[in-house]
Amino acid sequence: MALVSRIPSTSPAAFQSRKPKSFGFNQVFTIQCASSSPKASPFTEKHSIERYERDSWLYKNQLQQPSCSCPLPSDQEFVRDYDIALQLPELRKLLEVLREKRENSNGVEKRGPGNVFLVGTGPGDPELLTLKALRVIESADLLLYDRLVSNDVLNLVGPNARLLYVGKTAGYHSRTQEEIHELLLSFAEAGANVVRLKGGDPLVFGRGGEEMDFLQQQGIEVKVIPGITAASGIAAELGIPLTHRGVATSVRFLTGHSRKGGTDPLFVAENSADPDSTLVVYMGLSTLPSLASKLMFHGLPEDTPAAAIERGTTPQQRIVFAALKDLGYEIASNQLVATRQKRQVLFSTAKSAETSFVAACGPSPG
Repeated sequence: MALVSRIPSTSPAAFQSRKPKSFGFNQVFTIQCASSSPKASPFTEKHSIERYERDSWLYKNQLQQPSCSCPLPSDQEFVRDYDIALQLPELRKLLEVLREKRENSNGVEKRGPGNVFLVGTGPGDPELLTLKALRVIESADLLLYDRLVSNDVLNLVGPNARLLYVGKTAGYHSRTQEEIHELLLSFAEAGANVVRLKGGDPLVFGRGGEEMDFLQQQGIEVKVIPGITAASGIAAELGIPLTHRGVATSVRFLTGHSRKGGTDPLFVAENSADPDSTLVVYMGLSTLPSLASKLMFHGLPEDTPAAAIERGTTPQQRIVFAALKDLGYEIASNQLVATRQKRQVLFSTAKSAETSFVAACGPSPG
């Protein structure tokens, strides 16, 4: 069987022997929760009150209400492992319930494996969700969601469904990609309708292809429900076409985020600096200075119109317009932050400031 069945029974007590230095836990698992405010992110923070309220079914026998009085431990690996250990008992219980539903009184399985839906939730605005995505979300047994799925979208989940956070941030992966694969497989094998919620479109910088490939090799049917990718959603929000006759004859999507992290983007090909093409760079804020230098080195004019967008299509959206050579400075001056992967985009062409441009948008997969 997959992950949940295969992992040995690990209890919170097993971690007592590896207590990190000065964690100051008052209970078994006490962390600092992000508080809500008018400027709060519309997306899931890895240790937010909203996240633990949504996922409270996983901790009901282990924890009381999460406390916000304790500083977050610096040992993120310990926190991650501890969190998973706390979740395992309830995950196993849910698997057993689902398996029982599959069997009739004679102990014969009524049906085969369940389905897995890879669902794109768009760039953040819940009104951009497709009707098909909404129907699948409302009928799911279990939803595994990323931190790029907006809280407004998560509020649409049916009352009987179970939510499991599997988001990733720099330096903290609540689940590795391999663990996500195994969770999807475990619950699909148990006959559940499993929904994998992703920001943007699941097949645009969302690793949906990897999950689909893994599950199909295990004989699990996977259905993909596309979402509006950040480039389309944000361009529409700003009223700037990605292509325009006589100005931008093509559009190119590029990731500005290196697999190994750091400030240097992936290789920037010479033809990425095409003045007749709109360039859309996802996850580009942290690598923008190096990226801009490479684009200008390959011939993109310094005065290419550019824009940086943070939390596009949401009420918290912020925008900076500048020439390509000044964009990094303007981003720093306005304190735009790369708070979400894949909600950063860069549009660019040198011909018209009114139609196409370079845009570095805050993280938004897909």
